[in-house]
Amino acid sequence: MRKVKKPVFFIVLICILGFAYLTYAGIHTQYGDIKTSYIKGVDEIRWGIDIQGGVNATFEPDGDVNATEDEMDAAKAVIEQRLVSLNITDSEVYADYKKQRIMVSFPWQAGEESFDPEEAVSELGETAQLVFIKGTTAPTGDDDENIVLTGSDVKKAEAVTYQDQQTGSYTYAVSLELNESGKKAFADATTELAGSGSISIWMDDDMISAPSVNEAITDGKCQITGSTSNPFTYESAKSLADKINAGSLPFNLKTSSTNIISATLGEGAKNAMVIAGIIAFIIIAIYMIIMYKLPGVVASIALFGQAVGSIACISGFFGVFESFTLTIPGIAGIILAIGMGVDANIITAERIKEELNNGKTLNGAIELGYKRAWSAVFDGNITVVFVAIILMGAFGPTDSAFGLLLSPLFSIFGASSAGTIYSLGYTLLVGIILNFVFGIFCSRLMLSSLSKFKCFKNRKLYGGAEIND
Repeated sequence: MRKVKKPVFFIVLICILGFAYLTYAGIHTQYGDIKTSYIKGVDEIRWGIDIQGGVNATFEPDGDVNATEDEMDAAKAVIEQRLVSLNITDSEVYADYKKQRIMVSFPWQAGEESFDPEEAVSELGETAQLVFIKGTTAPTGDDDENIVLTGSDVKKAEAVTYQDQQTGSYTYAVSLELNESGKKAFADATTELAGSGSISIWMDDDMISAPSVNEAITDGKCQITGSTSNPFTYESAKSLADKINAGSLPFNLKTSSTNIISATLGEGAKNAMVIAGIIAFIIIAIYMIIMYKLPGVVASIALFGQAVGSIACISGFFGVFESFTLTIPGIAGIILAIGMGVDANIITAERIKEELNNGKTLNGAIELGYKRAWSAVFDGNITVVFVAIILMGAFGPTDSAFGLLLSPLFSIFGASSAGTIYSLGYTLLVGIILNFVFGIFCSRLMLSSLSKFKCFKNRKLYGGAEIND
């Protein structure tokens, strides 16, 4: 670090302050009612239901049922579809195949004064009503003659690979197989509509697909393909298959547990934790400056950068990334990671002081202080990284990177899917990584730069004793 020049401190400081401003305000453009975010600000952070208020509910098959994974996926698809129909889009739905549970979390409806969470939970667990209708008109009680099939007529639906006969290319489709009860009705309807009509598929009151009828189907087996302009992906084909299967589920869902969180209570907890975090940061900064003087000032700037970086990683910062759901334990994770950053800076400052008192030059003490503190800082932080990864793998979505990585370890327990704890793991992991960036790299640049100024060459400013000539 002997080559660090005087301006480096100001460059790093300006970068941190500019980063802080962009993280707070973001960069947006507004054309009429359309708002485009290039850099997301703090107002675009997604708050967890423990802050915003909302509902946690767990569903199980009603009765003595041994549901398959496909049936659990179908039940999950029903709940997801009904959440959308209730205009609840910021929700989380997880399936635990081992314990045959479906866990749902959704926030309070924004601006909806009459929203009844208990009624919403009840609606989510109702048996899906699946019907196949001639044409695309919504079914009513008088449309019995237009109903081709119901959910009980469907044997199974699954996503398959399909070869387009015209282009020869492969894409995805939904393979549909009917029970004996539905074969004749489906054959009659497809014979009538072949080449000129469509049969729409409805779940409850929502049309989930409206495929055209190309030819008569008499054996009870067919494929639903996407259009040329909008072909199926595996995910979209699987989603449609799950919804169709949901209509033929051999079991109902019952609510095994419900936890309703008041929005007022959550907002109060958030405000209390934010205020506590700000007060704690100010006290820590004052303590660091009094105890360690100039290294304490640099450490406070680095800790500020670390806190800003954590917020940026939660808000999504760049518009192309989704914002992360922040919960109360997630806020605690930010504070805990800052505490780890304080620890790293104290270790480094103490090592610099020791080197100065051992007679090293100022530049040599700073270089050796950071070098010899590195192993202790790394060991202390890497253990927290492991804890954060375990928390994210155990309490996050089962298809996430860490969920898949640790699936052999946690498969015997089943999915926990506690989003609040997942948020704690995420903010801890991000905070520790940022601690290496700001607490080690940036603080070293800043302190080495300041040591080049004549007014900051006094060894007492770094905690060391002055050398008498």
